[in-house]
Amino acid sequence: MKTKKGRRFRSSFKPRQKGIEVIGEWKTVPIDPNLFADEDFGDIVCLEELTEYKLVSSSKVGKVKEKKRKAESVSEGSEEEEEEPVVSPKKKKKNKDLRSKPDKSGDSATAEIDVPVDKEAKCNEIIKVANCEDRGQVPESTSSTKDAQKKKKVAKNKTSQDQEALPSVTTSKKVKNWTTEVLSASTDHKADVSAWKGLFVPEPVLRALSHLGFSAPTPIQALALPSAIRDGMDVLGAAETGSGKTLAFAIPMIHSVLQWQKSNSSTTRSDSVSKEAHQHDDETRWENGDEAEKLTHQQVEDSGDEDDTSFSTGCEKVLENFEFKSSDDTHTLGSHKKRPLLGLVLTPTRELAVQVKHHIDAVAKFTGIKTAILVGGMAAQKQERVLNRKPEIVIATPGRLWELVKERHPHLSNLRQLRCLVIDEADRMVEKGHFLELSQLLEILNDSQYNPQRQTFVFSATLTLVHQTPTRVLQKKNAKKMDRKTKLELLMGKVGIKGKPKVIDLTRKEATVETLTETRIHCNTNEKDYYLYYFLLQYPGRTMVFANSIDCVKRLSSLLTILNCDPLPLHANMHQKQRLKNLERFAERESCVLLTTDVAARGLDIPNVQHVIHYQVPRTSELYVHRSGRTARAANEGLSLLLIGPDDLINFRKIYKTLEKSEELPFFPVDSKCMTSIKERMNLARQIEKAEFFNSRAKQHNSWLQQAAEALEIDLDDDMLMGKKASEQEESQKQKMLKGMKKQLKYMLSQPLFKVLMKTKYPTQSGKLLLPHTSLGISESALGTVSKQQAKKKKSIKLN
Repeated sequence: MKTKKGRRFRSSFKPRQKGIEVIGEWKTVPIDPNLFADEDFGDIVCLEELTEYKLVSSSKVGKVKEKKRKAESVSEGSEEEEEEPVVSPKKKKKNKDLRSKPDKSGDSATAEIDVPVDKEAKCNEIIKVANCEDRGQVPESTSSTKDAQKKKKVAKNKTSQDQEALPSVTTSKKVKNWTTEVLSASTDHKADVSAWKGLFVPEPVLRALSHLGFSAPTPIQALALPSAIRDGMDVLGAAETGSGKTLAFAIPMIHSVLQWQKSNSSTTRSDSVSKEAHQHDDETRWENGDEAEKLTHQQVEDSGDEDDTSFSTGCEKVLENFEFKSSDDTHTLGSHKKRPLLGLVLTPTRELAVQVKHHIDAVAKFTGIKTAILVGGMAAQKQERVLNRKPEIVIATPGRLWELVKERHPHLSNLRQLRCLVIDEADRMVEKGHFLELSQLLEILNDSQYNPQRQTFVFSATLTLVHQTPTRVLQKKNAKKMDRKTKLELLMGKVGIKGKPKVIDLTRKEATVETLTETRIHCNTNEKDYYLYYFLLQYPGRTMVFANSIDCVKRLSSLLTILNCDPLPLHANMHQKQRLKNLERFAERESCVLLTTDVAARGLDIPNVQHVIHYQVPRTSELYVHRSGRTARAANEGLSLLLIGPDDLINFRKIYKTLEKSEELPFFPVDSKCMTSIKERMNLARQIEKAEFFNSRAKQHNSWLQQAAEALEIDLDDDMLMGKKASEQEESQKQKMLKGMKKQLKYMLSQPLFKVLMKTKYPTQSGKLLLPHTSLGISESALGTVSKQQAKKKKSIKLN
């Protein structure tokens, strides 16, 4: 009994789990103070005993608990007993799932019950006015209004608590992200947006654009918006990187959602109420509205069962306005019709989906339109809960979206009402052998879930980039020469555009931006590390380094970490949270290196990226254009550097041929005086990295084998272990060598690499002139050195 007594003292729920129902009260037991003299009972505060209790079976305990929790969530009264049996099987199931989290379920219970009580109170008042006083309805309604007034206060407090407790959902725009700097870059908060007014942009969107400081549209926006908003046409847009393609499809989508809301607001009064709630950003009512409506509907149904003739015709009219349905099925159908999925954006990468969501949220700030993101690497259950709120626009990657469509999520079950479909970076998305889920999604959207009024937007920087077909392919019988028109027709067929779309092509022949300076360095494969390290030291700034493989990124990351360059890796094998964190850090730091694969090649709008280094030449021309497009965005200048080894020459020639470059790429100038010390540093760092890599790999392999052997209770042979089992003496010698190399490298790194030449002599105590660690090279930018070199070349050509 003592143990049970102690447990009862800690928590009110645990004794019930043991099968005890408390009937009486816990009473304090008086303790003799002499007991505490020996200090054996120093931790005891008080003793309590329970004499009146009853043993109950576990099945009954659950019922008692459920009733108790509901009684706590609503203020005590006669209405509690009426509301308890009302809960539908779906609600019961939900409560069972949430029992492990008592706080959250308690909050949700209050939210679910308090909101409908408000509505019921209003309904009872209207019934009063309509003089529906048959069968003693008046005393019931008066008592319910009194209770409702109490509950309203509770509901208000709960909603305010919910809004405070859920900042990440409601105020996602304020979350720190690499897009925040771009979206709040303007100095004047309210810019003049008169340039947008001829493009049929909705008024709330104009307000948002004014706050963001977007005073004038970009060329792609100016051409796409009238055709999309006024004419309702499908749009195929090709424009250079950093030209504002996201807003070119986001604004028409928001306009389409607003039009749908406007046309549906006149049909029912409840729809207009929900729209007002949207405009006032009442998050909690938006989240809990559907659950609340179900409960009110069930309460009305129950009261209807008790006395069928209680409501006269006048009351029926009032209830029709409030849309109380006669059955569960019709109600759920009605609620789905109220807020269907109206806009869908598909992107190739998770990071791009996050960025697109932030941009749409920023523009839809004053519209009340809700957005949701569905990407892999995040909890699917959380994303399902977000979908339960029925957002009008969903931004997704094809894999996770297809997963939820297969699970028949209610919000994704009826895609016939979809008004806008966007495929961002479309040429990558419809590539053969990639995104199988996308082809299955498009098949559904163009067949069973086809909507003839749906608008389709297809955007990419390399939408019209055509590769020269090899002669061996052209020699075949059915071979067709690929040009821009045939490429677009193929793309339209895959996406399912049936009418005549508006095609906008603003790309240059070279496909890259005019403000981008492209350079190259020819070297051996093992020399690439030297030139990369030289560039990062000589020209600090925000630099993105692209590699073709994850292993290469990992190796470079450990090398540059040893050399104190503090790189940030980004690749597909990393956890999604870490990927996003590294992007945020990269955007925060003024001088930083991001080592990445082609995951970050497309669409990412990271502010003020000064340099892009292709450590390995990309395999396709499209990748080269998109990688280089991470810099020189929105009319800013940028530098692209290709490190070309013997293995990269074939890919480089292909790119050069496809992009039809009129001039040869200039060579990047390198100061050969510094290269000897850079090689020394890099070679030492390579030795350290190699030793550490093999040690860690051997340790991991051997520990896994030992654990497996212990589990199977077998002895391990020394031959099975990676690397010969070294003696303690050999191991300590290895560690000493590694320590010595690290010490040597530390000393090398402390020495200035780019020495300042001074011819004067000063007598000092140490014999050396102590100078601050400055260098001549840092004062000049990489773009400046390239432009100087080109100017010298032109002069020498003129002189000759």
